[in-house]
Amino acid sequence: MNSLLPSLLLSTIALSLLVLGDNPTLEVKKLAGRTKDRSLVKSRIFELNRGSQVAYEEFRYLQLLYTSISALLVFTLTSVSHKSIVATSFLSISIAAATYLYVDRTLTVAVKKQRSAIEAEFPAIIEMLTLAISAGESPLSAFKRIAENSHGYLSVRFRLVIARVHQGVPFHSALDLMGRDLNSPLLRKFIDSMVNAMVRGAPVAEVLTRHAQEARDHQRNRVLAAAGKAEISMMIPVVFLILPISILFALWPSLTNLNLFAS
Repeated sequence: MNSLLPSLLLSTIALSLLVLGDNPTLEVKKLAGRTKDRSLVKSRIFELNRGSQVAYEEFRYLQLLYTSISALLVFTLTSVSHKSIVATSFLSISIAAATYLYVDRTLTVAVKKQRSAIEAEFPAIIEMLTLAISAGESPLSAFKRIAENSHGYLSVRFRLVIARVHQGVPFHSALDLMGRDLNSPLLRKFIDSMVNAMVRGAPVAEVLTRHAQEARDHQRNRVLAAAGKAEISMMIPVVFLILPISILFALWPSLTNLNLFAS
């Protein structure tokens, strides 16, 4: 088996180059981009503001590349260590599946991290919007002012809304597109209320004031939930480390005296 391994690898590489042509990377990206999106990768890439077919092909290509490299590396190492073909195949497939899921998991973690950052920025942004609109600015000019004078994930989304408006998209439609891209119930509720207020001619300042209060309450609940989790985490070393040592120090003199009396 070990003597056939180099020939098998070289034959596989030669066959891949023959099938993929002069530019294997481009061909692999095209093939990866045609795969069915059962794990909703495109929606997560859209939420990261990288929503394009090129970004999807690049992600699928890297996922396939890392999976193939890990499987090939494990296959080579287990073959050199004189493992059976069944064990070698099982380990290679297992490591390939784990690598594939890990790459997908990194995308999910990036989406959750951005969503948490957006929800943390939301109370300050909506308060600035409330102040600007209460001072007499229109919603579009208020969005433009905040997009130009703030930094963060939401300001990037606001700049995208302004760019869409300049391209001829109605302001409420651009806002609705932003809400669809961001899979956050808090922002979706705010955008729906703001779009309804603008379409129906209701006072936007009142809607913003109500949502500013809700955003502050949501932020306070998030902080309290994080504090509760931190309190539980702090109990682990207290219960499993400090408390047993304290009990041991308290009982050690008594155990020593009992041993002296027994002897």
